[in-house]
Amino acid sequence: MADYATSIQIDAPPTVVFAHLVVPARMVAWMGHRAILDAVPGGEFCVDIGGSQVRGQYLEVEPDRRVVVSWGMAGSEDLPPSASRVEFVLTPVAGGTRVDLSHTGLPEARAAGHADGWAHFLTRLSMRAAGDDPGPDTWSS
Repeated sequence: MADYATSIQIDAPPTVVFAHLVVPARMVAWMGHRAILDAVPGGEFCVDIGGSQVRGQYLEVEPDRRVVVSWGMAGSEDLPPSASRVEFVLTPVAGGTRVDLSHTGLPEARAAGHADGWAHFLTRLSMRAAGDDPGPDTWSS
C-alpha cells in the first residue's frame, strides 16, 4: 500500500475551507460534478469525479479543524468504496489556512494517479476558497 501527503496554503479562513469539504455545492465548485455529503461520522461521502464514483463515509468531522473520510471507487477491485482514508487538517496561519492532506491505504498502482489528482484539485480548492472561479473541471480519470 502507498501513502500520499502534501500541504497547501489557502488565502481563506478555516471556516471557508471547511465548508468546501462538507457542503455539496461548495465541494463540486472545486472537485467533481456531483456530490452527496452527510458530514457527520458515519455519514455518506459520495463525489463523482471525471467518470469515477468516489464512495465512502465521513469518519471524523471537527468543524473548521479537521475532516477525515474513507475513500474508494464504486466498481473497483483494487480500491473499492471506503478502502483508503483521506484526512484534511486545517490550521489557521497568517493570511489564511494551511491544509495538510494525507491519503493513506492506496494501492501502489493508484498512488501516482492520486498524487496528480490531489495536486490538480488542491489548486482548484485554493482558488475557489479564496473567491476565484477555477472554471469547469477538466479532470478525467
